[in-house]
Amino acid sequence: MPASSNQPTLRFIESNGIRMRIAEMGQGPLVIFVHGWPESWYSWRHQLPAIAAAGYRVVAPDMRGYGKTDKPAAVEDYSIQQVTADLVGIIDALGEKDAILVGHDWGAIVTWHAMLLHPDRFSALVSMSVPYNGRGPVSIVEGLRRTLGDNFFYILYFQEPGAAEKEFDADPRGILSRLYLSPDSPRDPPQITDPKRAAGGWIPRLGAPKGLPSWLTQAELDYYVSEFKEAGFRGGINYYRNFHRNWETTPQLAGAKIEKPVLFIAGDKDSVIRGANAEALTNGMKNAVPGLVGVKLIPNTGHWVQQERPAETNAAILEFLRGLPR
Repeated sequence: MPASSNQPTLRFIESNGIRMRIAEMGQGPLVIFVHGWPESWYSWRHQLPAIAAAGYRVVAPDMRGYGKTDKPAAVEDYSIQQVTADLVGIIDALGEKDAILVGHDWGAIVTWHAMLLHPDRFSALVSMSVPYNGRGPVSIVEGLRRTLGDNFFYILYFQEPGAAEKEFDADPRGILSRLYLSPDSPRDPPQITDPKRAAGGWIPRLGAPKGLPSWLTQAELDYYVSEFKEAGFRGGINYYRNFHRNWETTPQLAGAKIEKPVLFIAGDKDSVIRGANAEALTNGMKNAVPGLVGVKLIPNTGHWVQQERPAETNAAILEFLRGLPR
């Protein structure tokens, strides 16, 4: 890990039957930072010192399947029930009663569901990049298959047993360097432009970067690459392989609402929100998330919001945290 004078302590805990590595620092109310794909605890390297300094006990795990945390073999071991129970297990392992959640990307999906499935254990949420509009009439995977057919889309590619991890494990730097970019980062032309899945995998569809984005150093990218060289990509991809199972096994969430305080943060150029402005995002979430207290869109920022714009992201998180009852 790149050296710094203000780094969290890395240690292992037992949670929900697995061994998890956590990054930890600070004292005060517990805040758990939940990363997405393809990331690690390190995705929160700019948040942990800042939020700890403001009087919080901050913890960022490598989620199951990632980094130094255990990587169960079975796809169903990455269900939404298991990954939300991992977060409850962190609270228990740390001797706390409840926690505030911060989640980005797949971490946002996990934390939205943790608020719904374990409402007594989580008191508030900062969700990043992936909004929650309630339980849909069909699963995401089923909807994409109906829409896209035999065209390539990464979520559908990830449903194929063994395919995506074989591609990415063979070239971790190739996939990570193409994903960890800003929306305006210069790239080479993609090698594959045929939209059909049969034309190939994902890396050749993503133009190679002409350089690193301003917010990512070579040492930081090297750390991510080293983590995925050791851990592999299968665990993280297995989260996607549970999209349909998660939908099938949570009928009780139809009409369920998140009443606790929620802040939503995203880069305004994040492809996940598809150009939606704050008003549209608020309207989309208000029925399922009556606890929504605000939507913060950070200008000229892409998907990796907490890394691209750490100062603005930290300020928004801290403003939200200070408004919560202590």
